[in-house]
Amino acid sequence: MSASLIAALLLSVAAYIHTRSPTPEMRPESPAVDLVWRGLSFLALAVWGVLIARGFYTRHLADAMAALLGSFALNWYIGHYRGPRPTWPLLSILFGVIGLGMAAYSFLYE
Repeated sequence: MSASLIAALLLSVAAYIHTRSPTPEMRPESPAVDLVWRGLSFLALAVWGVLIARGFYTRHLADAMAALLGSFALNWYIGHYRGPRPTWPLLSILFGVIGLGMAAYSFLYE
């Protein structure tokens, strides 16, 4: 399994959790942390798109399709079966940071 596939999955979930947490109860209490979370989720979505586009351009079609469909499936699972949880902001931030690190590794070494 390549680092770009794992990064695409993590970044997709990080951005998805942010969009599924519109209520104030599901947001961090600090406005500064909420602003950082918003920026991180936007960056996660942008890098996810770049990873998918790069996969279609430079890799085999199956790699890019696996990342795209895997992202959709994982987001569906998180939204449908897991439901909103109070730990979502922390989980989203954690997935975003790890996913961005793996994406950087993928761009540098793969």
